[in-house]
Amino acid sequence: MKYRKLGKTGLDVPVLSYGASSLGSVFRNIDEDEGIKTVHTAVEFGMNFIDVSPYYGLTKAETVLGKALKDIPREKFILSTKAGRYGEHEFDFSKTRIMTSVEESLKRLSTDYVDILLLHDIEFASYEQIIEESIPALKQLKKEGKVRFFGVSGLPLAIFEKVLNETDLDVILSYCHYSLNDNSLLDIVPLLEKNQVGLMNASPLSMGLLSNRSVPEWHPASREIKDVCSKAAQFCKQHGEDISKLAIQYSVANEKVPTTLVSTASVENVKKNIEWANNPIDTEFLKEVLAILEPIHNKTWSSGRSEDW
Repeated sequence: MKYRKLGKTGLDVPVLSYGASSLGSVFRNIDEDEGIKTVHTAVEFGMNFIDVSPYYGLTKAETVLGKALKDIPREKFILSTKAGRYGEHEFDFSKTRIMTSVEESLKRLSTDYVDILLLHDIEFASYEQIIEESIPALKQLKKEGKVRFFGVSGLPLAIFEKVLNETDLDVILSYCHYSLNDNSLLDIVPLLEKNQVGLMNASPLSMGLLSNRSVPEWHPASREIKDVCSKAAQFCKQHGEDISKLAIQYSVANEKVPTTLVSTASVENVKKNIEWANNPIDTEFLKEVLAILEPIHNKTWSSGRSEDW
C-alpha cells in the first residue's frame, strides 16, 4: 500500500482507506462477524485509516467497528469519526451535543481518543452556528486530547471555501467530487494546499453510480446522470472490465488526493479493492470511459439548506 501525507497533520495515510459505513448495514444487511474480519483484513493489508460516523446505521457501524478494534493495538490504525448528523433528518451541531456525541462515540469505539473528528454534512446547519459554536467545540476537544485533528465534511464544495475563509481546519472530507464522472474537487485543491489542509476523498464509486449493481432507489442523482453512468458500466462489462476497478484506480492515482475512502463489509471485496489500488490504470481504456461520461462531467445534485450558506 502506498501512503501520502495528510496536510499539516503529519499523518501518513494509505491512498485507499476504509470507510466503515457498510458496517452499519447501510447498503445491505451484513454479517457482523464478517464485518469484523473485514476491518482486521483491511488493517492487516495496510488500509489502516478508518472513517466512521454515529449516523451510519444509527450507531451500528461505530458499535461493530468498536468490537473489531478491540483486537488491534491502538497505534496500528488511524481513526476518524463525526458529529452533527444522527439520522436521515436529524442534525444537531450545538456545542453541547458535539461534546456528548464524542463521549458516546469513544465508548462505542473502545478508545479514549480519535485521530480526526469531522462535523458531518455541515450544509444542513447554519453557517453562523458552524463558525460560532461547532468549530469552537472541536477546538476545545482538541485541547482536551480527545481529538487530535478536526475538520468538516459535506457535499457542496462551496461550503469548504466559505469555512476556510473564516477559520483554520486540519482536514476536510469531500465525497462524490473526485470520481470518473466528477472531478470538480480539483477546483479547491489550490486553496487546501495554501492552507495545508488535509484532503480526504470519499465515494469513488459515486454512491453506487459506478458499479455493476443497480443504483439504489434513494440515490439523489438525476436520471441523466444515472443513465450515462449505467452506459459506461455496461461498456466496461462488454470489454471484460469492472467500472468499480477503474473508478478506484482513477481516484488513488492522483498525488493531489492523499486518500480515498471506499466502504465494504466483505473480506473478499476489501482484498479486491486493495489489489485494484495497487495495480496501474489502463490509460487508453480510461480515455474511452471518460468520453462516454463526458455529457455528465461534473454534474452533481443539491444537498442541504442552501439558504443558510
